[in-house]
Amino acid sequence: MKINTAEFIKSATRPAHYPDPLYPEIAFAGRSNVGKSTLINVLLNRKNLVRTSATPGRTQLINFFNVNQRFVLVDLPGYGFAKVPVAIRKAWGPMVRTYLDIRDCLVATVLIFDVRRTPREEDLHLLDWLEEFGVPTIPVISKIDKVSRSQRRQHVERIATATGLPVDAFSLFSALSREGIEDIRERIDTVLERQPTDGMSADGEPRE
Repeated sequence: MKINTAEFIKSATRPAHYPDPLYPEIAFAGRSNVGKSTLINVLLNRKNLVRTSATPGRTQLINFFNVNQRFVLVDLPGYGFAKVPVAIRKAWGPMVRTYLDIRDCLVATVLIFDVRRTPREEDLHLLDWLEEFGVPTIPVISKIDKVSRSQRRQHVERIATATGLPVDAFSLFSALSREGIEDIRERIDTVLERQPTDGMSADGEPRE
């Protein structure tokens, strides 16, 4: 995947505000402070296309980005940070679940886990929703530079056991060394290669 253009389209909280479904969509999801924004910026070779912050929980909207006029990258709001206002925490589930349920042009979700953290209830809920709605999942374990190579396997196996996914299903990513970024790009490319090359129809169905 060579990134030529990456442009912000709009933010939304409900279906009426989503952009027209002109291209396949790849969503990115994960717990607050999991490194989702950093992964997206590295993936797209941009420094600040998606805002990163030392304060978790800043992404509270669904943000849409047009990449290469080929697909739309969808940055889903982070979850699980206690300091986010209660009303916003409660809104996360319905907002994300609705998007996953009704967005026919969604072709895969990149779900990110922190190598140092055992998946918790919200992570498992999201996995269950992706399975329920038949959304292919690209699981990524981020921040692998935060543990030693000798400990890496143990941490990955713990996350695999908690999620019920096989160890080899995960791509391992480090923003520091950029390890794993080509693997993630290739997995996204594989998904997109299965989609129509001329975008989506106005009702969100693939064009023939």
